[in-house]
Amino acid sequence: MRAVNPSRKTQFLVIFLTILLSTIGFGVCIPVLPLYAEKFGASEFVNGLLTGVFSLMVVFASPLWGKLSDRIGRRPVLIISILGSAAGYFVMGWAGSLMWLFVARIIDGASGGNVATAQAYIADITTPEERSKAMGMIGAAFGLGFIIGPAIGGILAQYSPHLPFYFVAVLCLINALLVYTSLPESLTVDKRTTAHTEQPLSELLNHADGPVYVTVCTSYFVCLAAFSIMTAVFSLFAARRFGFDAQHVGYIMAAIGVIGVIMQGGVIRRLLPKYGEVKMARSGMVALLISFILLPLVGGMNALLAVSCLIAIGNSLVQPTLNGLASRSVEAGWQGRALGLLQASASLGRGAGPILGGWLLGLDKAGPVENYGRTPYWVAAGFMVVTLLLATGLRNPSLGTGATQRGEADDAPAAEI
Repeated sequence: MRAVNPSRKTQFLVIFLTILLSTIGFGVCIPVLPLYAEKFGASEFVNGLLTGVFSLMVVFASPLWGKLSDRIGRRPVLIISILGSAAGYFVMGWAGSLMWLFVARIIDGASGGNVATAQAYIADITTPEERSKAMGMIGAAFGLGFIIGPAIGGILAQYSPHLPFYFVAVLCLINALLVYTSLPESLTVDKRTTAHTEQPLSELLNHADGPVYVTVCTSYFVCLAAFSIMTAVFSLFAARRFGFDAQHVGYIMAAIGVIGVIMQGGVIRRLLPKYGEVKMARSGMVALLISFILLPLVGGMNALLAVSCLIAIGNSLVQPTLNGLASRSVEAGWQGRALGLLQASASLGRGAGPILGGWLLGLDKAGPVENYGRTPYWVAAGFMVVTLLLATGLRNPSLGTGATQRGEADDAPAAEI
């Protein structure tokens, strides 16, 4: 394993903390926002819209933030987008009506350029062979944030319904200060000059291994839609089928997060040199397919935990490898836009999945309790079949004369860091 110099370690640490703090903020909203919105008379449908409008804004904003980061650099975009998120959380804590809650979610969603830009930063400071392992670090930050965030939100909400949002706003301010003081710019002037030419986003495929990039984006969208169906209906499913309260559901979600951290923080590093990104992505898709088929059939706590662990493993195999493949399939000067579009496709999946999942779960409500949850989970399994069919087109990307030639075996392992 090649040694990492101290400045590079600092860069990785700051980016890790940026993603972690961003995810903690998102995680805080999971248990708190629906109850907070109910105080203003929000129905379940309106609560869904609060989630949807955030994801919709991210869909439109991420590619624009990515393009801007290609032109002016990663560091200023990170600072601006993090400060925008801080403003959104401050408005959310201050909100006295549903209208202001929607304004806050729109501001936060429109500021959602920090994740894609952080990924582009990682792409700038890593070689193509290192990329999926570095994206695994980002995945570990996501997993850790989804463990810490909901716990913090539940604890702080006991003191005040406004406190969790103010707390996250302060975290965002600290994060922006950390980026400003400790993170050097990663995109060199010559690459920024190249990216500054007025080329539309439609030109992206001319600077990429188009078939690989399009396949990754499409697979990512479908896979995230399926995974979001699962997360959106899991609490209601567990409550009706097993009598779980929010605390017990939280324990299971925390366990999924812990497995995700272990997988993406260490296991993937060891598996990549042997199996490569393509095989690992496909294996994760198979694991999710099996999980979604089995989940509504489980009859006890042990089986539920086992399937939940398989879901965590499958998701941990899919997300960093697809991110790595997307980054490797695009030229350096287009990384921000490429990863911004990838995150936009993910956000579209995260927005569509919960809406569809809630509607499908309602179809099971009139039937016997043992059938509750089958429709949304089996539709999610159907989505994973589509994802696997798309993944038959995955292979190692080819860029330029020094890259792997198109048509070369897609199972070549990635080089170890």
